[in-house]
Amino acid sequence: MAPLSWRHHTLLQALLSRGPLPEPDFHALFTAVSGKNPANEQQLFSDTIGKINKELGYLHLDLRACINQYDGTVYYGVVNTIADEESKLGSKYSVPQIAFYKGLLEAIVQDGGNDGSITDIDALNVRIDNQVVIADSSQDSQSRLPYSITSFLFSQKEKTLHELIQDRWLAYTPEGKIGLGIRSFLDLRSWFRGNDIPSCVVCNEAGIKASTCPSEGCNVRIHNYCLKKKFSQRKATRACPGCATEWPRQEGEDDADEDVNDPGEGQEIPSAPSAERSSRKKRKGVKAELVEDAEEAGPSTAMPRRSSRSAKADAAEEASTAGASQPARSSKRRKK
Repeated sequence: MAPLSWRHHTLLQALLSRGPLPEPDFHALFTAVSGKNPANEQQLFSDTIGKINKELGYLHLDLRACINQYDGTVYYGVVNTIADEESKLGSKYSVPQIAFYKGLLEAIVQDGGNDGSITDIDALNVRIDNQVVIADSSQDSQSRLPYSITSFLFSQKEKTLHELIQDRWLAYTPEGKIGLGIRSFLDLRSWFRGNDIPSCVVCNEAGIKASTCPSEGCNVRIHNYCLKKKFSQRKATRACPGCATEWPRQEGEDDADEDVNDPGEGQEIPSAPSAERSSRKKRKGVKAELVEDAEEAGPSTAMPRRSSRSAKADAAEEASTAGASQPARSSKRRKK
């Protein structure tokens, strides 16, 4: 297999130096180094990512894409494939900071419900002493906690929270709460599955920020962006895949916005005659506007057309009068 070229190195260097990139930015970078648009060259784009991942596999790294569940934006990034969240943070964060992140992660994923977020106050009140595993779980284990854990102050929590948001492990949601950052969505995919986090029935990814079935006994979750795809057709049945309960519409979802670009079921693409009729109407409209502009320009441009039309009308009237009077004259001659 041929080694990675400078194009592959450029893509990797950009992701490693800038961090996860939104899909439009990564596609623009791919176009700049390859001269190809990934939207039109999907096979080439997939082959390039596959070749990079084959080489990164020796380092337990992976170039992958994921969706920010709070806004539906697709990101690309390089992640560690070892299923150990400490290994992802240990190079920069201290032991109490890692424990604080783990406590925040559990609070957002488990206590945050289907909203996938917590308030700033709840985040700062997260306990970290229960995130440290002690081999001998005796009653005095609390007294044997590391001093760095027991002395982790409120101000240190505030500083760590700011750093986690700055490094995109956490992020502020559109509602102003604290949720998971794009790096958490990229790196912790195996952690979500290992901790039995309910997944979306459409894309099979963890449903951190998702809508739940209105039925109390049903645990089905669907991401908001997956809902739009699943129920995008006008005639699509809005039924829960688990219990067949009617799925309520989300805020901002409107029937008028559906099927704007793509023809759905029961809709037909305009045929050539109908398209021709519409073009004729447009041409007639343009002609009418030109005539109206000519009339508004003044009598110098409008009068000749009117005079020619009136002259033709007078000539036609005289011809008809002459034709009508000719038989009358011949009839008078016969009487004589």
